[in-house]
Amino acid sequence: MKTAFFECFSGVSGDMILGALADLGIDIKDLIYELKKLNLSGYTLASEKVNRCGIVGTKVNVRPETESDENKHHRRLEDICNIIRKSSLNDDIKDASISVFQRLAIAEATVHNSEINEVHFHEVGAVDAIIDIVGSVVGFKKLGFDNILFSPIATGSGYTQCEHGTLPVPAPATANLLVGINLYSTNVKRELTTPTGAAILTTLGKQVDYLPDFRVTKIGYGAGSYDNPDLPNLLRIFVGNTKAETISNEVNGLRDEVWVVETNIDDMPGELFGYIIDKLFEAGAVDAYMTPIQMKKNRPSMLISAITYEDKLPDVEYVFFNQSTTLGVRRHKVFRKILDRKTISVETTIGNVRVKIGSFNGKIRNIAPEYEDCKQIAEEKCLSLKSVYNEVMKSTINNGIEIEYGSCE
Repeated sequence: MKTAFFECFSGVSGDMILGALADLGIDIKDLIYELKKLNLSGYTLASEKVNRCGIVGTKVNVRPETESDENKHHRRLEDICNIIRKSSLNDDIKDASISVFQRLAIAEATVHNSEINEVHFHEVGAVDAIIDIVGSVVGFKKLGFDNILFSPIATGSGYTQCEHGTLPVPAPATANLLVGINLYSTNVKRELTTPTGAAILTTLGKQVDYLPDFRVTKIGYGAGSYDNPDLPNLLRIFVGNTKAETISNEVNGLRDEVWVVETNIDDMPGELFGYIIDKLFEAGAVDAYMTPIQMKKNRPSMLISAITYEDKLPDVEYVFFNQSTTLGVRRHKVFRKILDRKTISVETTIGNVRVKIGSFNGKIRNIAPEYEDCKQIAEEKCLSLKSVYNEVMKSTINNGIEIEYGSCE
């Protein structure tokens, strides 16, 4: 899974996103070619290398060719959506771009207590904002990002000038876009995060608290318009490849990042608990289990827990809410240290059985016959399950696979 992590230590804006994508290798000529499909005129697009506090990044400039009405036009959401829909861009680019503008319209409408179709985009409706948003979506697609993540966002402080006069930082529309997002102020008396930048990331990305666990393959820096002497005015993108289950190799064993979802239940018939456990596994849980607990007023109850990877988290949570009587769940991310595992097929005198082999530091530490295979053989041949296990373990050892004991490593 190709992941982009946006580090917003100096905020985020549309031109900074475009600059970072160009710094990662998007050819500005390819970007211009795609953006011509919008059939917008009266602007030029160019990139340049700039220095911000000693760090070199890429600055992308969208410049109006003339001070025409085309570039100052106060467009409504419908106007912008029509421009995008009538273009010859790919449908997925159209859909993503329109979703960003729709989120912007909702933020603006909330500020002005109006309907989204009544909102007139001022700075946002200008050509440069349209190019920033659509260009960013084009860049994401060209670079093949499967996952877009971003850090807590720096907003700056003080005041900013806009169409409506002097406003506090973050501006009201930006603040609405950042509801539910972790952000922080700085001593920089400027607007570090713009509505366009906030809308792009919060619509198409997901915030995380820290750089995720993946191998970095490339880094890009997108520059803002001014050079702040105290803080590099740059947006940094880390690009890396991750597995959906975010497993990374360590010196000994594997490091595994998972989510634990759990809830306490004291008002549900006992017959339902086993069914819920089965449904959690069907939803993709790595493990699911019940623990007897005692709740308030000394009521006996059950703690239902599920372990799952992040991509299956919504499905697992749905089972809790759909199949149980819970009113809410707790969830938290944990790291596991797990054995390096593989499954082999072992031929025995009573049939072939899958066997899981667990290794640590290159040495076999655990051998486990597959329960379902052993159960099927036991029932078909009228054998005890224990005798099937013993036969499988003996055949596994005869094939030269055995646990390596006697080490204190």
